[in-house]
Amino acid sequence: LVNKFFLRTTKHHLPHVARLCLVSTFLEDGVRMWFQWGEQSEYIDSTWGCGRFLANIFVLLNLLGHFGVNAGGCVLILSRNFVQYSCFALFTIIALQTVAYSILWDLKFLMRNLALSGGLLLLLAECRGEVRTVFAGVPSLGHQSSPKHLLQLGGRVLLILMFMTLLHFDLSLFSILQNLVGTALIVLVAVGFKTKLAALTLVAWLLCINFTFNAFWTIPSYKPMHDFLKYDFFQTTSVIGGLLLVVALGPGGVSMDEKKEW
Repeated sequence: LVNKFFLRTTKHHLPHVARLCLVSTFLEDGVRMWFQWGEQSEYIDSTWGCGRFLANIFVLLNLLGHFGVNAGGCVLILSRNFVQYSCFALFTIIALQTVAYSILWDLKFLMRNLALSGGLLLLLAECRGEVRTVFAGVPSLGHQSSPKHLLQLGGRVLLILMFMTLLHFDLSLFSILQNLVGTALIVLVAVGFKTKLAALTLVAWLLCINFTFNAFWTIPSYKPMHDFLKYDFFQTTSVIGGLLLVVALGPGGVSMDEKKEW
C-alpha cells in the first residue's frame, strides 16, 4: 500500500528527481576539478610518472571535457534532449577516469563506477520507445530480448554493485542483520521480483547511509576526509537516482514481475 501510494503521488515528479540525482556526481566532479587543479595534477604525475607538464595538460583537457561534456550532457539529460548522445558522452568520461585514476585496480571504486554506468543504462532505456507489437495487447516474440528490456536488466544488475561495497564482513549482530536484509533486497532487484518495492527500500537505506556516514559538511574543507566524503556522497546520490528510475520505469521484460503479469 505504501509503495502504491508513493508511486501514485510522485509519478509525475519521480523521473525528474531521478535524473537530477543521477547527474549530480558529474556536476560536482566538474566543480571539484576546477578547485583542485594542483591536487589532480600531482596525483596524475605520481600515478603515471609523466611529469607535471603532461599532468597539467591532462587535467586541463579533463577540465574542458568536464565543463563541455559533463555540464552540457547533464543539461541535455535534465531537459530530455539528445539523451542517448549525452549518456554515451558520460560513459566516455567514466571510462577515461577509470583508466586515468587507476580505478581498475580498486575494486570498491570500480564497482561504484559500474553502478553509475548502470544508472546511465536505465536513462537509455527510459528514452527508448515501448516495443510495438503486431496485435495490440499481445506481447511480441522479441518482447523479452528487446533493447529496452535488456538495458533495464543491465542497469538493474550494475546498480546493485553499489550495495556490494556496503556489506560488512564482521560477526556483530547489526552487521549480520544488515547483510542479510541488504543481500535479500539486492537479489530481488537483480531478478526483478517485487522490484519497485525492493528498489524503494534500497533508496531509503542509501539515503540513511549517505546522510549519516557521508556528511562531508561536518568536516572542515581543508581536511582530506572532506573531499573523500563529498565524492562518496554525490556518487551515492547518483546511484539513488538510478534506483528511482527503476521505481519509475519498473523492472522491464526480463524479470520475474513481468512473467508473473503474463
